[in-house]
Amino acid sequence: MCCSADSAACAQTGASACRLDRLRAACADAGIDAFLVRDASNIAWLTAFDGVFDDEGAHALLVTPRAAVLHTDSRYADAARVAAADGPVAVDDARKTHAKFVADALGNRCDAANAEGDAPAASLVLGIEDSLALGEFRALEAALVEAPAEVPRLHETSRFVLDLRAVKEPSEVARLRAAQAVTDAAFAHIVAFMRPGMTEREVQIELEDFMRRHGAEGLAFPSIVATGPNGASPHAIPGATRLEAGQCVVLDFGARACGYCSDMTRTVFLGEPDERLRAAYEAIRQANEQVEAALRPGVTGKDMHELAERVLADHGFAGKMGHSLGHGVGIDIHEEPNLSPRNPHPLVPGNVVTVEPGVYLSGEFGMRLEDFGVITHDGFAVFTQSTHDMVII
Repeated sequence: MCCSADSAACAQTGASACRLDRLRAACADAGIDAFLVRDASNIAWLTAFDGVFDDEGAHALLVTPRAAVLHTDSRYADAARVAAADGPVAVDDARKTHAKFVADALGNRCDAANAEGDAPAASLVLGIEDSLALGEFRALEAALVEAPAEVPRLHETSRFVLDLRAVKEPSEVARLRAAQAVTDAAFAHIVAFMRPGMTEREVQIELEDFMRRHGAEGLAFPSIVATGPNGASPHAIPGATRLEAGQCVVLDFGARACGYCSDMTRTVFLGEPDERLRAAYEAIRQANEQVEAALRPGVTGKDMHELAERVLADHGFAGKMGHSLGHGVGIDIHEEPNLSPRNPHPLVPGNVVTVEPGVYLSGEFGMRLEDFGVITHDGFAVFTQSTHDMVII
């Protein structure tokens, strides 16, 4: 679904080289000489390796101006070397801690730099992620102190690689579209499957099983199936509550395919909805569609959130959303940028965001309508193909 093995290898090599160069440029601007990456998704993005990483944080990537070395262990070494063949990332599976690996690598680099008359070792600045666990940070400090070379200065960064990941490449957009195609197919299936009397959990199991059997390598997140008053909780956990006629059901789900996530929400009605439900659905549909028509480079996440809030208020549902309008999607289900009151920064081409206005009335019902897509040079290209029309079972 993504690409052939040969073309994938070529694409991986080029993508990794480009991404590493972007990181090096960002490091140079920040006065950072080497960068230690421990976040698993950041490592997956920088290496562009397919079929190597899982949920374990077993890897460290050290990036310098001249090299990028992945430190891993024997469980992953063979797959990593295959993925790294002819590419810009070297693989080191020496049986040592990540901290010792970094200390040794930087010591060797400093020895070479001093021999060649480059900057003295004492001036070296090592960038680290602020997500680094405290215990690992202490271990890194200790390993650097014990190394024979001068101790580098640690420079803490926030969202350093995440900000680079916020602008998606065409190859990433293709993978996101592939993940959404599986998700759209799952929606068509589950609408035909659902009936009053089923439990939320039964619907969830069928939905997730369909995605796994039809192209998903996994789930982007645990699916939400919430009926009646449960729908008023945006992150409701599916349980034994049974679907009943006259209610609506919120379905929020996404496949992971080709290493990337999808995310969509639809609200389905069990029988003809009453006027209150119809009014709420019209409100979220108008909010969704007006925001998607307004999205383009230069608008801010704050602008778009406030537009959705105004539309909901105009329909009589002021203050009934409660959450931010949307978020970035990529290797992770939540990435940068956000469509929220806290994001005053202009969107740029390549940003991938969700648009998910909702109305939640505690004790009564909740509903949400979510698409996601990419900011283009002149607008917003929606990946989600499922209808905005009311779906009544």
